[in-house]
Amino acid sequence: MFNWASTLTAVAMVLSIAAGAVASELPAGIETIGRPATDNELSAWDIDVRPDFLGLPPGSGDVWQGEEIWLEKCAACHGDFGDSNEVFAPIVLGNITDEDIETGRVAALQDPAVARTTLMKVATLSTLWDYIYRAMPWNAPKSLTPDEVYALLAYILNLGYIVDEDLVLSDANIDEVQARMPNRNGMRQDHGLWSLRGEPDVNGDTCETDCEVDLTVSSSLPDYAMNAHGNLAEQVRSVSPYAGLWTAPEEAAQVAAPPVAAAPETLLGQSGCTGCHQMAGQLVGPGFDAIRARYAGAENAAYLEQKIVNGGAGVWGGIPMPPMPGLDSDTLQSIVTWLTAATDHSGEES
Repeated sequence: MFNWASTLTAVAMVLSIAAGAVASELPAGIETIGRPATDNELSAWDIDVRPDFLGLPPGSGDVWQGEEIWLEKCAACHGDFGDSNEVFAPIVLGNITDEDIETGRVAALQDPAVARTTLMKVATLSTLWDYIYRAMPWNAPKSLTPDEVYALLAYILNLGYIVDEDLVLSDANIDEVQARMPNRNGMRQDHGLWSLRGEPDVNGDTCETDCEVDLTVSSSLPDYAMNAHGNLAEQVRSVSPYAGLWTAPEEAAQVAAPPVAAAPETLLGQSGCTGCHQMAGQLVGPGFDAIRARYAGAENAAYLEQKIVNGGAGVWGGIPMPPMPGLDSDTLQSIVTWLTAATDHSGEES
């Protein structure tokens, strides 16, 4: 059994020794920088849920509540029944049998031709609960209450025929539902991530400085395919450590994208827009430069407002745009005003 208490104690001792070793090398006055984190600050980060459900907050939710939340906040990307493959891999798509639930091992996983889904692979309900709570919805992570997460998880489990439609999932009965997870016995524990005495998944060498590295490029895109889906350099996020290879024709390099500095970057990030869109080039949705080029002009403002609030699909392909009804009016107006501002070929506002 993995002993977190002894492990954390050991880590603390190592850090304490390391801190003492370098203390004499720190600049004078360094100890006055910063302050200890408060209990409230620590609790804001302490939201993980362990496989034994330690850390799970109290709450409950039923399948029907989960369906309402799902249709409002999740279906745009995952489909009404969790089987969409347009944006992300399906969560629910058959291939789970009563025998799988009985044995705790999904037999279909042994067939490489069978499409994998979340409910087929995941072993612990805590994984699903924790991920939904931390990262969903895509455009507003950590906005769901614990009760909403319980309801959503109940709905997902019902879609997979793991629980009945009258289930009220809660912190009091989640361990009973865990006993019905189709692949609950499919998790390996013989590796270094589960126990410090296990074998590591990855073995590296001890070289850290002045290493002899033999890097050989074994494959690359042919020249005619480099720009098949747009300029690769313009499809790299601004936070990436890699600039990306410029694959567009040379004359295209003279037409710059709208400058990042001109965008309401903070609003775009806080509103979840940059999760699917980047300044130039396709990410999940089209780049902001393409949107601005198509909808330049104040006459398009009303259309964009309703499109952002209500979502939709079909204009830029089959991938749906999730609705964003939670945007306040000032933020919505600022973003729409920027999107509809006419730009010339240099990227400057005109």
